[in-house]
Amino acid sequence: MQLTPARLFRSLTLAAGLALVLTPAMAPAQNLFAPAIVVDEMVITGYEIEQRARMLTLLNAPGNSTELAREQLIDDRLRMQAARDAGIEPSAQDVMDGMDEFAGRADMTRDEFVQALERGGVAEQTFRDFVQAGFAWRMLVQSRFAQRAQISSDEIDRALAGNGSGSNVRVLMSELIMPMTPQNAEEVRARAERIAQLTSESAFSAEARRYSATATRGSGGRLPWRDLAELPPQLQPLMLGLAPGEVTEPLPIPGAIALFQLRDIEETGYSAPEIASVEYAAYYMPGGRTPETLAKARVLAERIDRCDDLYGIAKGQPEEVLERGALPPAEIPTDIAYELSKLDDGEVSTALTRSNGQTLVFLMLCGRTATVAEDADRGQVEMGLRNQRLGALADGYLAELRANARIIEK
Repeated sequence: MQLTPARLFRSLTLAAGLALVLTPAMAPAQNLFAPAIVVDEMVITGYEIEQRARMLTLLNAPGNSTELAREQLIDDRLRMQAARDAGIEPSAQDVMDGMDEFAGRADMTRDEFVQALERGGVAEQTFRDFVQAGFAWRMLVQSRFAQRAQISSDEIDRALAGNGSGSNVRVLMSELIMPMTPQNAEEVRARAERIAQLTSESAFSAEARRYSATATRGSGGRLPWRDLAELPPQLQPLMLGLAPGEVTEPLPIPGAIALFQLRDIEETGYSAPEIASVEYAAYYMPGGRTPETLAKARVLAERIDRCDDLYGIAKGQPEEVLERGALPPAEIPTDIAYELSKLDDGEVSTALTRSNGQTLVFLMLCGRTATVAEDADRGQVEMGLRNQRLGALADGYLAELRANARIIEK
């Protein structure tokens, strides 16, 4: 979660008043130190949840502070355990420096920041644990993904072509895409209307685990941070119109209904390149989402590396089984544009169907072409691209840790 200096300062100057308002509502409950959540063998107590929720409220974090606290603490346990498994343990000085840096965002010293939190009922240890988990995770991400986050000259050149013309807003969202056929259409629509009323991240994730047909099903539909400009133009205003926790109205797409939940939104200092056109290929496989067809698609994905390889696969079949084109993002069908926004060059999605679910769409991204800009700074662009890649790798790793963890909520 990113908190701007203005937001921090505004929130913390109200800490004393908020403490008076919040203390009655957050009075200690029985068994406050009993396990509230168990992550593998790691315990999270009710006290920790209350403390983190109180701190998030004082920092004016969007959304339900208690639910956000629970999610953050689960993630922090997984981050710390992954760091320890890698032999990474921040020193006491590392943590102190991290606390200094965080307090500095609000133009405060560490002591001033701690005092402001304590006036709001937040113990210094709560702040210390928050910083320690974040610092350990950054060290782990740098150690684990440094080589994979290297940016080539070609990538910088492509980004320079569109630097400065894109969006500097990014969103944290979850997806839920339910296949729909004439036989189950009424049931799926009714379920989608119900899910659209949810405001709880955990409740939406539970629905995604149960009903979604996408690859993110195992992680509750959670997606990593995405630049708003990467989303289909039709979806961008919908996400901007949501508050954290809210869900879009059910969006009909060919063969399915899609819902998206906004988890967070922020402005960044780096503007993503504006995309002029997206080149992609769609290979249509009979059988829809049957286990047999999905198995064939997995084998096919392992056999090919680029869109050109699909011509050999489609050889001897009717011409309409393979479509390939390059279109501006606004002209690409919404469901295809959305799936493409999640892919890098040469990657594949099998989330979509056609012909009332009878045909599986084997969708492959061939490449993106950026618009041309007049000037840009190579160093800044390289740093922005590297940070974006590190962020995406870190988010994906955390989602993997979550999917593999045994999480029991009391």
